[in-house]
Amino acid sequence: MKPTLVILAAGMGSRYGGLKQLDEVGPNGEAIIDYSLYDAIRAGFGKVIFVIRTDFAEAFKDRFEPKLSGRIDVGYVYQSLDKIPEGAIIHPEREKPWGTSHATLMAETAVNEPMAVINADDFYGNKAYHVMADFLKSSTDENEYSMVGYNVANTLSEFGSVSRGVCNMNKNGNLTTVVERTKIKRDDDGIFYYENDERFKLEENTPVSMNFWGLKPNVFKYLNEGLKEFLEQHGNELKSEYYIPFMINDNIVKGKITTKVLQCDSPWFGVTYREDKPIVQNRIKELIESGDYTNDLWI
Repeated sequence: MKPTLVILAAGMGSRYGGLKQLDEVGPNGEAIIDYSLYDAIRAGFGKVIFVIRTDFAEAFKDRFEPKLSGRIDVGYVYQSLDKIPEGAIIHPEREKPWGTSHATLMAETAVNEPMAVINADDFYGNKAYHVMADFLKSSTDENEYSMVGYNVANTLSEFGSVSRGVCNMNKNGNLTTVVERTKIKRDDDGIFYYENDERFKLEENTPVSMNFWGLKPNVFKYLNEGLKEFLEQHGNELKSEYYIPFMINDNIVKGKITTKVLQCDSPWFGVTYREDKPIVQNRIKELIESGDYTNDLWI
């Protein structure tokens, strides 16, 4: 069975200042998603599910369906505030959904096979998709998950702080904890994350999650349980989010899942801020010149 790629693309890009999921970074107008799709197809993924907002639907279909027709099966699901566990109480002025775990849960009706989940605006590299596809095709334990790990030093932005899932592993290469840190940046004396007006040092090679997860179909059970519990505690908050690392960490601690950290030397880069765009464009140009990609992906 071929695995499915779930692309989380419902965010508004408030720090970026626009719909960065479709912003053009390649020489022929390609977005980062184009390279993700191209790599996933080469790695053997059989289906892609876009998690988007209804007001993005026409733009996504017009952009990707002509390119993907005959190459990979395509589906769409829609993230919205009303798609929450029955009985959950939320703040009446809440405007945004609850982040990556909530977004992944939207794919429950569309995915019945092992899946990889990625961010729409992150470039993960060709080798990362092959490593993930190999894991999803070979792992037979329904409670064995995975993630692609990157060194924190290679995932920062020059233009502001970033959010990363900071990982600890055991001797077998499995996660023991993954904790979402929402304010990580490089200072003059090293890399630090900030919490409650204090700062804490991270080593350059600290492994972090860039939200490239390998999940099994039973993840939707864990996501439903976790979101229900999260909303019981935080439903009245205007801006709290339920990230995938929250769900992963909770279920590792409870002994319900294991999560293998997959190592590869693929490059990672992304567009957290608009100022990141020229850097991304230059990195892609270098990869084309080195032969990793053709000048026009979809010819």
